[in-house]
Order: sequence, then structure tokens, then C-alpha cells
Amino acid sequence: MAFQSTPMDVSVLITTPTTGTSSTSQFITERRITPTWTVMQLKSKLETMTGIPPSSQRLKLKNPGHPGQWIDGDESIIGHWGLTKGCEIEVHDSRPPSARPNFTDLGSVEKYTLPTATYETLPNSVLAWKKNQKLGRFDPNALSPQELMCKQTEKDVENIQDRDIVVSKRAIILPSSPPYVRRGTIRFIGPVPSIPYPGVEISNIAPDVLPIWVGIELDEPIGKNDGSIDGKHYFTCPNKTGVFVKPEKVQVGDFPPLDLDDLDGEMEEM
Repeated sequence: MAFQSTPMDVSVLITTPTTGTSSTSQFITERRITPTWTVMQLKSKLETMTGIPPSSQRLKLKNPGHPGQWIDGDESIIGHWGLTKGCEIEVHDSRPPSARPNFTDLGSVEKYTLPTATYETLPNSVLAWKKNQKLGRFDPNALSPQELMCKQTEKDVENIQDRDIVVSKRAIILPSSPPYVRRGTIRFIGPVPSIPYPGVEISNIAPDVLPIWVGIELDEPIGKNDGSIDGKHYFTCPNKTGVFVKPEKVQVGDFPPLDLDDLDGEMEEM
């Protein structure tokens, strides 16, 4: 019996087109193909790479320097189609787009959420580490959110006095450095119940113990509001010129409004 050599596998690029009408292909992988496989055998193997069922595959063979050709006949031998090293097999999906599964859309994927009760029993979680180290709310000497808020209010009062923060005075917002100096006029000093404090139900707190905010009307429209938050006005100014900041961020001083010459000078420095 004469010896028959086994056909050597051929290294081929397996690609899919980016769209059904585009000639541009998206590289997927490089695989070795045995030339004696039938087209159906090849399609079965391509399904594991592309996710396209064999019955919906249309294969296009591309050889360098030659026009692409469609491979027909599932029982034909793939090697008879001129399979050579470095060629490309482009796998087209004949199904309509609505029938193709979208593996990139995670919106319909049910996401697992670890129950809080289960998380609290884990011995190697961040929560367990905080408990062991007595950090945060597990610190027996830690202040409650309401106590922290009262300390913040005391700090705000001290900053207002020390920084001489008064309504109608000129000020800049820290940090500021040319050409990004936010300057304006102080229009409001007081509590702003519309701004929440972490862990505290503001609506149940007396206004005199709420943290203090400074409302500033900026010279330029680089603010966030018109002096109102959630529909309640604390002061009035043109839209996008109002901003609320903490007292420690305010520096009072001789900061006159910028005129056109000043703006030109700052632009030259940029």
C-alpha cells in the first residue's frame, strides 16, 4: 500500500464584517484549517468562534491579490477553493439584524445583587475589616452624623467671623489662580436646607444649627444657578452666575469686577 501524505493545515484569518453592507472586516482570530474538511465541517467549527449557526453562515474567501469569492456547497472540500496560507475567510450572518443575539447589550442581563444580610456575615469583606479595626460607624467614640453636622456649623461660624465674610463684599472663590479666578459679590450668608448633609434628615433640624453656606454672584457666567436651589431663591442673580460655597472657600478682599482690558491681559497670559 502506497503511503499517502496527510494534507498540512493552513493558517487562515477568520473575520466578520462590521456591518452587513460594509466591506471592512473586523479581525477575530487566526486558526489552522485542514484542507480536506468539508465546508459544513468548517462552518461547525466557525460557530464556536463567531456565534453564527452554520445554516446562517455565508463564507467569503479572500486571497491576497485576488478578488473575493463566495464559498458554496456545504459538502464541497474547502481545500478545492484555493485555500492558501495568509488568506482570509470572512463569515457573514444571513439572519436579519432583529434575529441576531446582541451580546454587547447588558441591559437585559439579570444582575446579581448580594443581599445586605449576606454581605454583613462575610468574614473577609471591607465591612468586616472596619468592624475589626473599629473604624467609621464602628468606632465607639465616633460622633453621630448630627453631631458632625453641628461641629461643621460651629466651624462655619468661626470662618465667617475670621474671614470677615459680609453680604455685598467682594470676594474670590478658592482655589483660584490666573486666568481661572472666580470673583464676584457676596449675596447670601446662611443655612441652605436644599443642600443635604450626609446621614441627616435636614427637614427635622432647626435652621440655627444647619451648616452655613455663602451665596456669591459671579462676574462671569461660570456658576451653577440663579441664586436658587430646587426652586427656592436664596438670592437673585442672572442664570449661571450664582454659586454656593463653604465659608472656608471664600476670600474677601479688593477684587473689582474685571473690565475688557483685564480680560485681554489674562488671555495673553494663557
